Amino acid sequence: MSISHTLLGLLEAGPRHGYDLKRTFDERFGHDRALHYGQVYATMSRLLKNGFVEVEGFEAGDGPERKRYAITDAGVTDVGRWLTTPEKPEPYLRNTLYAKVVLALLSGRNAAELLDVQTAEHLRLMRELTRRKRDGDLVDQLVCDHALFHLEADLRWLELAAARLDRLAEELRR
Repeated sequence: MSISHTLLGLLEAGPRHGYDLKRTFDERFGHDRALHYGQVYATMSRLLKNGFVEVEGFEAGDGPERKRYAITDAGVTDVGRWLTTPEKPEPYLRNTLYAKVVLALLSGRNAAELLDVQTAEHLRLMRELTRRKRDGDLVDQLVCDHALFHLEADLRWLELAAARLDRLAEELRR
């Protein structure tokens, strides 16, 4: 996820200070990992330097004054371009799970056990996401569905890899 473009997109609704941007980001997009304050302010500094945001003013707070950032025309153009550019699909051709299976086979370790342990971990996470989806709002449901579909694809691959382990081990010995 592009943090800078996401923060720019949030600024299109109106000027905000860094604390508010972080809070809104975490509510809308930080479902599994909150944004650090340092990341927000470093990103805003880059956006300011690149002319995508400007400091509109300052707000008094409990501590130091807070800068209120506003998106510039260049920022609107940049975030618009980002929104309309399709994301590159990730083909996962350099997959860690595949590398572990091959290395286990090459080293004489039990690749079937590795696949079983990984399958159990995928199923555990799927149960957790399913509970979260059931108890969540529409945003949580969509985020969890996305993750669950990817985990289902991984499970299909794990099953296929397990079924082909003997053939793969034979090919690797050649």
